[in-house]
Amino acid sequence: MVAIDRNEWSQSSECALPVSSCRASLYNGAASCSGDCVADPRLPYFDFVFAKLADKNAAVEKSFGRHVHWGYWPDPASATGDDDDFAAAAERLSLEVCGAAGIVEGERVLDAGCGFGGTIALLNERFDHLRLNGLNIDERQLEHARHHVVARTGNVVEFTAGDACALPFPDASFDRVLAVECIFHFPSRELFLSEASRVLRPGGILALTDFVPAAPFVWLARYATEAPALAQYQFFGRVNLDSSRGYYRRIARRAGLLPWQRRNLTFNTLPTYRYLLDLLKRTSPVEGIIQPIPHIAHGVMWASRLGMMRYELFSFRKPEGGDPNSG
Repeated sequence: MVAIDRNEWSQSSECALPVSSCRASLYNGAASCSGDCVADPRLPYFDFVFAKLADKNAAVEKSFGRHVHWGYWPDPASATGDDDDFAAAAERLSLEVCGAAGIVEGERVLDAGCGFGGTIALLNERFDHLRLNGLNIDERQLEHARHHVVARTGNVVEFTAGDACALPFPDASFDRVLAVECIFHFPSRELFLSEASRVLRPGGILALTDFVPAAPFVWLARYATEAPALAQYQFFGRVNLDSSRGYYRRIARRAGLLPWQRRNLTFNTLPTYRYLLDLLKRTSPVEGIIQPIPHIAHGVMWASRLGMMRYELFSFRKPEGGDPNSG
């Protein structure tokens, strides 16, 4: 387990409403998180992926038809840059997150922000006697997942429409909660951690990945994703990068969660950028969708190489007794 710096944290610009007023859980009858806490479910890059899947684009089907996230290479120098290599790397990233969660047979697992259900699919294929639930706010993604992921005998697979900041499940519903490369789209990291803690059983684990700027560069990440002058480049939709390692520790403690593991996967994900740039060169544009991805990919790639932006894997444990100071 990696120790997390207690002092490295920043004030977040996420939703300022109190957690108690914003939770308004779907399970308790509310339509969604209140106020500004409901995310826009439509993301331009998913519009792009859907358009390419509809066109039967073989490269996009291979690379993003199952997982829609970065890849993981144990040895980045071994990356070949082809579609099969990237698809395998994306599968490995999901496996790294599942490993951090410590999933074993017979457990109840929630994948929040499940995308096309790729992580649910690999768990369904590799484990027995699991109850798997993928949650997403975009019904289009859920329809794709339901069509492609069928429960093996002995497993249960469900896909649920809902807000990750107002999870539509009762308390202590799950043994593990996952959020693979999606939390930056959620209205609030703190609300999500609070909800994840609520639906986890005592002793359960939350595992997630996120883009986390180094503390001195949080202001720059905030500007790059929120400045009106750069709105035309927000191909990835609403993205909030206003966080840090220490901020995660702070909100986890408030949610009643203990830091369990932290791994910096930046180096292992770097081949993703070269693959994306090559894929775009081979892919025709989609009418009506601005495509600044090459600029974004170059920027994030160099920020990552220079240590300004990190791709982090976090896991948190809910104490057995409910006391965040125990365990």
